[in-house]
Amino acid sequence: MWRRAGRIADELTLPAPFDAERFIAYLAERRGRPVTILPVELPHTGPCGLLVTTDRADYIMYTPHTTTLHREHILLHEAAHLLLGHDRASVHDTPLPRTLIGHLSPHLVRRVLGRTAYPEPFEREAELLASLLRHRALRNDAALPPPTPGGCAAAPLVGAVAGPQHAG
Repeated sequence: MWRRAGRIADELTLPAPFDAERFIAYLAERRGRPVTILPVELPHTGPCGLLVTTDRADYIMYTPHTTTLHREHILLHEAAHLLLGHDRASVHDTPLPRTLIGHLSPHLVRRVLGRTAYPEPFEREAELLASLLRHRALRNDAALPPPTPGGCAAAPLVGAVAGPQHAG
């Protein structure tokens, strides 16, 4: 598992500075099919992210009420499932309320995959690859020139807005 995830992480081009949405756009281009990122109100007792696969596109859904760092990890985790080919594996579909994916026709949806649908080894593998990608992104970003004065390099990690703050 470590060798496979490491090989995949090393072969990928990561945007610099790293941005999960730009990375997923690159992934979509590489796969030759669109990957749409959607904020969706997910049940508190359910997963934080979902991968929905149709015949023509993939949808990564994430809970919008989270930190910037957690959102990025959710996106990388679901993208890792695509990179690892888990979307093509034989797994059981996750029954979800239609309200979560209501804008997609039930006839188009091939599979809705969340943490409850994947076998445990797939989840561990996706977590590992997402973590390796994030580590590599941090290492690459550390090699970039420092941010402009007044900017804060850690702002994206904590969900802050970089730049001068105005007292109101």
